[in-house]
Amino acid sequence: MDVVLRLFQSTLIVGALWALPGSVTAADPITEHFPEAVNSGCMKCHAGIELIREPDSEMMQQIMQRGTEQGDPAGCIICHGGDPTETTDKIKAHGGEQPQTFYPAPASSWVNQKTCGQCHPDQVKTQWTSLMMTEAGKIQGVCWAFGSMTGYNHLWANYAVKNPADPGDRLGTITYRQYMERLKRIEPNVFVDAHEPLPEALKVDELYRLRTEPTQAAFTYIREECQRCHHAVKGRQTRGDFRGIGCASCHTPYSNDGHYEGGDPSIDKQATGHMLVHSIQGTRDAKVTVHEKTYSGIPVETCTTCHARGKRIGVSFQGLMETPYHSPFAKDGGPQPALHTKHYIAMEQDVHYLKGMTCQDCHTTTDVHSDGFLAAANLASVQIECADCHGTPDRYPWDLPLGFMDEFAMTPATGKPRGVTTEPLEQTRQGTVHEPLDGYLITARGNPYENVVRDGNEIIVHTAAGKDIRMQPLKKLFAEKKVSQKGVVAMQGVAGHLERMECYTCHSSWTPQCYGCHIKIDYSQKDKCPECKDSKQGFDWVAAGRKHQDDPAHRTDRGETDFDTMIPGEVSEQRSYLRWEEPMLGINGEGRVTPLAPGCQPSVTLIGEDGKPILLNHIFKTDPGLEQGGEEGQLAIDMSPTQPHTTTKDVRSCESCHASRKALGLGIDSVRAWDKEHVVDLETVDGEILPNQFKVQMEPIKNLDHDWSTIVDEAGKQVATVGHHFQLSRAFNKEEQLHISREGTCVACHKEIPEESLAVSFLHHVAKYSGQLPKENQEHGVLVNKIVLMSAWLQFTLALGLPIGIGFVAWRWRRRNKLA
Repeated sequence: MDVVLRLFQSTLIVGALWALPGSVTAADPITEHFPEAVNSGCMKCHAGIELIREPDSEMMQQIMQRGTEQGDPAGCIICHGGDPTETTDKIKAHGGEQPQTFYPAPASSWVNQKTCGQCHPDQVKTQWTSLMMTEAGKIQGVCWAFGSMTGYNHLWANYAVKNPADPGDRLGTITYRQYMERLKRIEPNVFVDAHEPLPEALKVDELYRLRTEPTQAAFTYIREECQRCHHAVKGRQTRGDFRGIGCASCHTPYSNDGHYEGGDPSIDKQATGHMLVHSIQGTRDAKVTVHEKTYSGIPVETCTTCHARGKRIGVSFQGLMETPYHSPFAKDGGPQPALHTKHYIAMEQDVHYLKGMTCQDCHTTTDVHSDGFLAAANLASVQIECADCHGTPDRYPWDLPLGFMDEFAMTPATGKPRGVTTEPLEQTRQGTVHEPLDGYLITARGNPYENVVRDGNEIIVHTAAGKDIRMQPLKKLFAEKKVSQKGVVAMQGVAGHLERMECYTCHSSWTPQCYGCHIKIDYSQKDKCPECKDSKQGFDWVAAGRKHQDDPAHRTDRGETDFDTMIPGEVSEQRSYLRWEEPMLGINGEGRVTPLAPGCQPSVTLIGEDGKPILLNHIFKTDPGLEQGGEEGQLAIDMSPTQPHTTTKDVRSCESCHASRKALGLGIDSVRAWDKEHVVDLETVDGEILPNQFKVQMEPIKNLDHDWSTIVDEAGKQVATVGHHFQLSRAFNKEEQLHISREGTCVACHKEIPEESLAVSFLHHVAKYSGQLPKENQEHGVLVNKIVLMSAWLQFTLALGLPIGIGFVAWRWRRRNKLA
């Protein structure tokens, strides 16, 4: 009888919902739309809390129906558990003697199988193979920088995880699954079958090992500094880094300052670490309202709570470049407020950002949630390419073969056109499903691109924020002559660009480049160091996650702020210098020319437990034979292939690549080598320091006999590592350097100007006195073009006319002889 009554109540609630007049939003209190909710014990404290979703959404209706069936007319227990019948005792309401049945952070990876997984089992299941959970590429990168501890193998992750036994369990189309099996055969060190758990950092009683095993410091660095950003912990709670845990890392809104601004009276509005409002953000259909402003989708700033470090693609997308300076000053005269613990200057924003697109409009559910199988580096996880939407000058996106620009080979992909599809992926049907029109576009790896549809020979991008952006592919733009002369030359005149290069190699307007990562790990312990007042230690984020995992009492904790997972060693970092202008170039794992930026370039200083240095400005080397390193190994300072996420319609100039030593990987000019001691004081012109008492201004960094920006010498020999995740990643070889370089092109003409040749001198003086010498870049370009055309026609005329002339003379001579 109780079950029948609850079902009847549920039907009344859902039915009443449709009768509500006017516009409704998730910002409204739950009791405003579901009056029966006042009978829930939860509302005794939380009356006024906003709806988790809009009242007329299918998700909200399901929550209320299930809640009513389980005795909670407010539906809170569907996500949070607890006892909705308790109205006076908070402890009893929150689980009482069984606190593990109450979920203050229901999206946490450690409990979301019981909460989010009720409706979204695929996403909850695949979270453990997601790169944002394993962080395997980041771990391998640090281990590489500390002496290639695991070589090219991506051995470790934050937690032990393995692939399903059945390859058919991979989420995606059959075509996609076959494509990924091919990539696994090509790159077995990245597309691995399993990850082992990251080893422990040294404990206090093990610090003596650092003197013989300094590479063990890598685990301290990884655990304290790198792994605060993974989904199984809530992470560092500082300005710009406030976020949820598990699914809530992305699907709940947090402001930079971490304050709650909703209607729940039980939450302290001045305390930090709370979501902005009690609402879920995600697809276009999920509307979030904050102070009468409604939005949909996941804001870019949500992504930058993590993507502000490493390659910094999140803040770069927003047009932010970190700076060591605190200016301009704030209104109170103090420093610019720290964001992600850094300060920034405003740079050019990505064109997609300016168009109103967010990260999720390009990065699909497979990129983010995982397909259920391990992919241990960024390039391995991302399934989309620029050409998937833009095509090429002679082919629409649907005319391209699978794998175009995702070859993992040194030649362009070939094959039949990929076409379009009208079927979305099964695991995405709970989200916004757009009308396919002439078909959903298909990604380079064979999955439907479900928010991007074909409409004739145009494309509509349906953004999660609610915009429908109509776009013309390159082929249509070329046909209608809407492409600049520079673009025509770059994409058609030099067709090899599209065969060998990533589009963003030219279209990225700037790239953050932090050269030289000076890592100091101080293990001083006060019982071993007489000068030390305190023992140096830091927070272990991986241990914090495992505390959730291994201890039932902490499985349901909403964060890690009270955890005692401290380990010896205090990490600090400095840079050698920062750049943002055009980066150097090299080859990425897909076999294409790409921008490169400093990856992990550590110069390591270790302070032992006695407070004395064990290593000072030390660069580790890889194992012998790796990365052209010979018997001694290569310097383990990596230059990483990157997609800067600073795309603009304009492109970098031709000379910025073809007349730049930096672009070739030869380094930034005018920087002295770092392996020499530099003393700055009174000295003679011969460099003799005059005072006996002086300090070394810059200590040497052993082995670094070139700049951090140099990755290859002029003979084509690598002097640092490049993109160690994938086999094809490397610097340009000698042949490629010669092919690309046009250094000295100006000299080729101007060595004859103005008086080295009679003809040139005559023309130069005529131009000078007639006012025709070029004064602007455009005039200079017109002149060079004219010279090239005249030279070509002259040579063509000679090549064609000379044989004709000789033949005519011969004919005339023979005819004259016959007549004679």
